Amino acid sequence: MRTEATQRVELVFNLLDANDNGVLDAGDFTLMASRVVRAAPAADEAAKDALRAAFRRYWTTLVDELDADGDGRVTFDEYSACVLSPERFTATVTEFAEALAALGDPDGDGLIERPAFLALMTAIGFERPNIEALFDAFGPDAEDRIAVAVWVEGIKDYYAPDKAGIAGDHLVGSVTV
Repeated sequence: MRTEATQRVELVFNLLDANDNGVLDAGDFTLMASRVVRAAPAADEAAKDALRAAFRRYWTTLVDELDADGDGRVTFDEYSACVLSPERFTATVTEFAEALAALGDPDGDGLIERPAFLALMTAIGFERPNIEALFDAFGPDAEDRIAVAVWVEGIKDYYAPDKAGIAGDHLVGSVTV
């Protein structure tokens, strides 16, 4: 696994531990889904439900695949040992990426405006300068929008253990503004 992927894994684990108890559990994913849905008030209920379902599937996949001791929790060691196994998580990551991006496109025009992107990524827990750097790396158009498909691919790249130098690397570490 590339160093960049290891850094991304650590960051995502810490963000997903929404209740800050040091492990991932079902409550983390319910809490995170609630935070993200609240950040998208203009989204329709179907998009909100799809995101909630994507978080539930994310948790179910993690606990089914990674909970080595069967305690219903995923430790960082369990998470980091396997989470970036594309064959185990591709469908789950794709569902999550599509649901999150759709939530950011409430008018269905295939474009996500910067404020919606910032709100969703802030709700997940990423730092504002990093979010701004990521949005810029996605190449917004003259009206400061990115394509839904670009964000979906960016999320999928983020979870790929063999990727480096990707837009998502802007989320790791500090960014100078």
